[in-house]
Amino acid sequence: MENDQGVLVDLYVPRKCAATNRLITSKDHSSVQISVVDALSTSTTFALCGQVRANAESDDSINRLATKAGLLRSVWSYQK
Repeated sequence: MENDQGVLVDLYVPRKCAATNRLITSKDHSSVQISVVDALSTSTTFALCGQVRANAESDDSINRLATKAGLLRSVWSYQK
């Protein structure tokens, strides 16, 4: 599709799950995109697919991703 200036633009831009790197399809209606804003008003966006949410791993994934991004400290630790 073209916009007013004649530049080709996409109507649908697929996203990838931040936890699993899976492609989030247009039919995945249980996927979410969460924006976390720190005190300096810079935001970090995490997209989670429905498979992560169905397996009840979304809270652990958000903690792991936020710790890796430097938004949390001493919350998530890897355990075997």
